[in-house]
Amino acid sequence: MNIPDNLLYTEDHEWVKIEGDVATVGITDFAQGELGDIVYVEIETEGETIAKGELFGTIEAVKTVSDLFMPMSGEVAEFNEELESEPEIVNSDPYTDGWMIKIKISDMSEKDSLLSANAYKELIGK
Repeated sequence: MNIPDNLLYTEDHEWVKIEGDVATVGITDFAQGELGDIVYVEIETEGETIAKGELFGTIEAVKTVSDLFMPMSGEVAEFNEELESEPEIVNSDPYTDGWMIKIKISDMSEKDSLLSANAYKELIGK
């Protein structure tokens, strides 16, 4: 299982890559594996400002639908439009091409509540 050390994580199985005041967000390798074959990613919050912990979209797999939660407060600045036609990218490449949204961060102090790679590994028992 791939859990890159250079990313931060949430207890809801999202990963976060912070560059300046922008955070790129996706789901972890563990999460995509638990979901199975992903068939649809729905994100209709582009341009909206959403608080940490609030819903920003959903991801649908063959066997279930799962909510996606904001790891940090901010504006959903961009959605990975590749996922509209190829949602399976999240299964094959969750950390690069399978990213979901980019957030313009409004509260950088929330970074402190995110998990390191080691803390995330402990959370999932790896």
